[in-house]
Amino acid sequence: MQGIAKAVLLTILTSVTILLFVNLAFFFPWYLTLVTETYSVSQIVAGDNYLKESYYEDALERLQERPIYRDKADDIAITVTNADQDNAIGNDDETSYYDEWNELNKPYRQRGEPLTVEIKAVYPFSITLWGKKLEREIPVHFSMSTTGLKHYKDLDYYID
Repeated sequence: MQGIAKAVLLTILTSVTILLFVNLAFFFPWYLTLVTETYSVSQIVAGDNYLKESYYEDALERLQERPIYRDKADDIAITVTNADQDNAIGNDDETSYYDEWNELNKPYRQRGEPLTVEIKAVYPFSITLWGKKLEREIPVHFSMSTTGLKHYKDLDYYID
């Protein structure tokens, strides 16, 4: 009787281990997609020194429509911050900022200023055992720093 109980326990533990390994195997492509998308957004941000709203919406939509992110699509967030830790997501037309705002309120900074792009998402770590779905949400983020390349004429090149 004791031998049968040990065999059943060993079978259950082996099954759970295999399910965990399979779930872990799905995590790596999920995370690499997050890294790739962060890199893509950082290249766009470097070109304009801020993230335009249309690019923001496109990147967010691209991630939300991917099958591996579809389960937790509402938990995806893209943040772009400049050197002052201010939000660097702004209007598509940068000329709309020229006359209206001072330098610190504009979402973009001068060429050479660092920017940080971060994408946050939730990985649904789930296992189905005996018809019961066990799920744990694991918040994951990836951030990447970049440097703005565009020179803006409405900003001072050297700030005293």
